[in-house]
Amino acid sequence: MNIDTARARLRPVSASDIDDLVHLDSDPEVMRYVSGGVPTPRAVIEEWVLPRAEAERRRYGTGTWALCDPATGAFLGWASLRTPRHSSRTELELSYRLRRTVWGRGLGTEAALALIAFAFDHLGTERVFASTLASNIPSRRVMEKIGMSLTGIHLCDDSDLFGTPDAPGHAVDPRTAPYDPDRYEVEYEILQTEWRRRSLRWSSTRHRSA
Repeated sequence: MNIDTARARLRPVSASDIDDLVHLDSDPEVMRYVSGGVPTPRAVIEEWVLPRAEAERRRYGTGTWALCDPATGAFLGWASLRTPRHSSRTELELSYRLRRTVWGRGLGTEAALALIAFAFDHLGTERVFASTLASNIPSRRVMEKIGMSLTGIHLCDDSDLFGTPDAPGHAVDPRTAPYDPDRYEVEYEILQTEWRRRSLRWSSTRHRSA
């Protein structure tokens, strides 16, 4: 299913996107908060990334969408909705990755909003969440702009955890524990009920403005 936004088109990724996906993941700045700048091998994209996206689409109607320029068809990045493998909740994980040349234009926010609307309005999802390193401020701003709230902070190796009510783990006192934003991961979420409230407020504001 294609999803159109004001300035982009989201279409399911396919084998024709492999070169663009490899090129995207070869940029150290793009991969800075993903792998420390290490590129993703082509074999991983061909044998794992793409098949997993296609399996998600066939089974759940989710997966990965290529973010494209609607006028030229140029590949700008991707955004995805993934079904967690070990979760009993009706929830989806949101991810996105854009070429450095289009950073700062709000396209990530636009794509993320489109997928959240798709998740809640068409898939009946109850919760959408996203995570990144605590030091990844640009990505965190996108999460906040689309209405997500911070729900958890934990060490990337999961040895310590605090701030997540569903998984209390071994509590860490942020006042005394050493904190390195490159070692901690943050998780944000938005619930369907909150999305509905926000949609009503936005609709009401547009109606009054008109």
